[in-house]
Amino acid sequence: MRVFVTGACGYKGTVLVPKLLDAGHEVTAFDTMWFGNFLPEHGDLRVIQGDVRETDGIDLSGYDAIIHLASIANDPCGDLNPKLTWEVSCLATMRLADRAVRAGVGQFIYASSGSVYGVKEEEQVTEDLELLPISEYNKTKMCAERILLSYMDDMAVQIVRPATVCGVSPRMRLDVSVNLLTMHALNSGKITVFGGQQTRPNIHMDDITDLYCFLLDRPDVTGVYNAGFENMSILQIAEHVTEFMPAEIEVTESNDPRSYRLNSDKLLATGFTPKKTVKDAIGEIIAEYQGGRLKNEPHFHNLKWMQAKGIA
Repeated sequence: MRVFVTGACGYKGTVLVPKLLDAGHEVTAFDTMWFGNFLPEHGDLRVIQGDVRETDGIDLSGYDAIIHLASIANDPCGDLNPKLTWEVSCLATMRLADRAVRAGVGQFIYASSGSVYGVKEEEQVTEDLELLPISEYNKTKMCAERILLSYMDDMAVQIVRPATVCGVSPRMRLDVSVNLLTMHALNSGKITVFGGQQTRPNIHMDDITDLYCFLLDRPDVTGVYNAGFENMSILQIAEHVTEFMPAEIEVTESNDPRSYRLNSDKLLATGFTPKKTVKDAIGEIIAEYQGGRLKNEPHFHNLKWMQAKGIA
């Protein structure tokens, strides 16, 4: 298949693209490269540096599928420049979907977010619950979802609401919960937990990227799917880190109200099976760091890097 991947140089993209290539697909990787390009060279890989808001110059004819990962990632980055967030994460998605249909692309896989539900008290947050997003990031994801669902008669639309992703990537992120807390322990032997009781769903990097590959092979699996297999508090994540290495846990106050869980039974019913856990991610991060292959680089922190570079 010919696959067009936006956000291909990001945290998930740099793990996903090699998997697509290994599966025999021909891939076009499209990314602003704000954080660099960590993709390997490959005969079936074409890399284009560009802004997803400006895809008019890209000929989408001949592509079988689009995997749309590009967005202004997470709440703090989305709040830096709400106008940019809406343009990139929502309006660009609308234009890309419209152009995909006109070009005859048959399949569109969209990376939404499990945070579109907002703050929920339900123990089982399923796909049929009302969406009550509380940030610019969440709101743009919700709107993009609804736009894409309007194209379901024209192409196979597959929307994934992932939990917080954890684990190693060539374009690492050290500002997401599991990765961040693990690096705290590695760098200082002390883990600072803000609040601690907020619940977060988690998914391992290999599982989320395997899921996109699974959906690519299953265009019949359409609609919206939660993707998160371990719901745990921030404090529980910190405690898991200390199972691998000694570290002091310091709990401080937090004004972050976000707390949500995901039920992924609908996804599991399709035949997809996760293979890794939060503990796997922690162990892999520690091994990469201790092996000298992972360092606390500035461009592994989205918000700080965007502020430093004046991106937003």
